[in-house]
Amino acid sequence: MQKKIKYLLIGQGLVGTWLGYFLQERNISYAIVNDSKSSSATGVASGVMNPVTGRRMVQTWMINELLPYAVAAYEVFQEKTNTKIISKAPVVLIHPTQQMKDSFDYRLEHDNIYLKNNNPLAWHSFFNTHFGTGEIEDCYWIDLITFLAAGKKHIADNYIESNFDYGNLKFIDNGVEWDHIIAEKIIFCDGVNTMLNPHFKLLPFAPNKGEALIVEIKDLPTQHIYKSNMAIVPWKENLFWVGSSFEWDYSNSEPTAAFKQKMIDGLNALLKVPYTIIDHIVGIRPANTERRPFVGLHPIHPQMGICNGMGTKGCSLAPYFTNQLIEHIENNAPIHPEANVQRFKNLIAP
Repeated sequence: MQKKIKYLLIGQGLVGTWLGYFLQERNISYAIVNDSKSSSATGVASGVMNPVTGRRMVQTWMINELLPYAVAAYEVFQEKTNTKIISKAPVVLIHPTQQMKDSFDYRLEHDNIYLKNNNPLAWHSFFNTHFGTGEIEDCYWIDLITFLAAGKKHIADNYIESNFDYGNLKFIDNGVEWDHIIAEKIIFCDGVNTMLNPHFKLLPFAPNKGEALIVEIKDLPTQHIYKSNMAIVPWKENLFWVGSSFEWDYSNSEPTAAFKQKMIDGLNALLKVPYTIIDHIVGIRPANTERRPFVGLHPIHPQMGICNGMGTKGCSLAPYFTNQLIEHIENNAPIHPEANVQRFKNLIAP
């Protein structure tokens, strides 16, 4: 028996969860196909929303619009699912070099509203603070493991555990058909797997491999995120996520001894308190060369869309752009031109 719905979503990572959630809030019919055995970048990401990026301490793209929207969305999500998802967690910067301190001081004086000075003595008992400290305000931590689990439970009636086979997808009048499901729209939000999609594989994806350690640091306060040459992010209880790497040229998705040793050397140089390594995790991020997401409908097959390429900023980008995609389809609202996949129509529809 065929099932008719409006949206068929592929992938229940960060983006797929938000798409399903927003569609359910609008009482729009959908189903979400997900292979839980497939690796997900969301499951190993740090979950940080930071309005400042890079060694030059510049504000991230669209952050003044993205951040308040994302914070409000996560707060409503956690209320509706009765789970703790979002926590405010200022970033304590332990300057690794004089150059980084100078860059911080310059931005603090000139044009960055998110930076502030703090008292380095407050952190002296935890870290080696040779070049002083600073702070980034309005940062948040998203418990992504809890978010994905709560999201899956919230959309359980529309969840299909299955590997998606592109060979079984058929285009029909005003929609698609897949495995006895007829949908008006199919949206691909399956991370790096979209690179195998024959209709979107020519997009300028630039996936990178990220590794992190899960470390127990019993004496370190868990109300902050810490950043030096590495990030130390609250994970749960006394556990912290420590990383991460950005490997653009990699041969596999396995943990590497080189990364682990680099983090150990960094922790030994930075921390004054003991720690224990609990786990070593790896994920492949669906980034792209422009560092802007791919959002919108295919220029030749308008019944097919994409919401992908969020990269390291997914926690702040995903709520905003999933909602924007739905509004675009339902109400013809515009998609931000720097995110709209139509900017690559000559690649995917030559």
